[in-house]
Amino acid sequence: MEDYRRGINASAYRRKITPTGTSRGIWQVKFPARIAFVTGGANGIGREIVKTLCQAGCRVAFCDTDTQAGTATAQATGSQFHPVDVADADALDSALCHVIKAWGGLDVIVNNVGIGNFKPLTESDITDFDRIIATNLRPVYVTARRMAIYRSSLPQLPELTGRIINISSTRAAMSEAGTEGYSASKGAVESLTHALMMSMAPLRVTVNCVAPGWINVDPNEKLRDADHEFHPSGRVGCAADVAQTVTWLCSPGADFINGEIIRVDGGVTRKMIYPS
Repeated sequence: MEDYRRGINASAYRRKITPTGTSRGIWQVKFPARIAFVTGGANGIGREIVKTLCQAGCRVAFCDTDTQAGTATAQATGSQFHPVDVADADALDSALCHVIKAWGGLDVIVNNVGIGNFKPLTESDITDFDRIIATNLRPVYVTARRMAIYRSSLPQLPELTGRIINISSTRAAMSEAGTEGYSASKGAVESLTHALMMSMAPLRVTVNCVAPGWINVDPNEKLRDADHEFHPSGRVGCAADVAQTVTWLCSPGADFINGEIIRVDGGVTRKMIYPS
């Protein structure tokens, strides 16, 4: 802005940034080696996040209840698998402590795990609701608390800021019938994100949230032209769309992004929809 005020044409000397990668819509990034922990990393979006962070040079550990897929993901990506149910707060905290002790630190947490358990309100019960909250919401608190305890124990904070990235959903702001537990948990994740931002600020950790919309993680699912056309971006999302956003938020250049909710939904939540 100061250049424009002085009459300098910034476009004449601004360094041009050229995207890199092997396919359309995919960029590759390398940043200083960091230690990352991802919840729910065996399948779908979580697996893609694990893979992308590994490719970016991170040392990645993840947890999941699917031991077969978790083992396969670890072998394919060079990551470390912990067979943990995040609803077991003690087990989750223990896995984090193991990573910190074994690898000498913890720089990045991605709270990805989530369950839906959609059913009509009259057919659900408090057990269903509590299970969703224990899986989708409580682990965000558990992992952030462990990060805070670890960072507080350091004699000097690292030069690079830490990262906590929570995966929410566009259902935090828009719903269908039978999604009470899921929508409530994701709305709470978004609120917890900005609360944690303030608590983690003195420890030099940024806290952000990524809210995916329609993300297709099933290669066998048959998508219609109408499904793609429904999105202003012209297509249904894929796991890489979320993983690339998470990886960017982990990069050193994103340390001024804090307390934000970034929607990755092809523009659907901003689309005015009238009945046809």
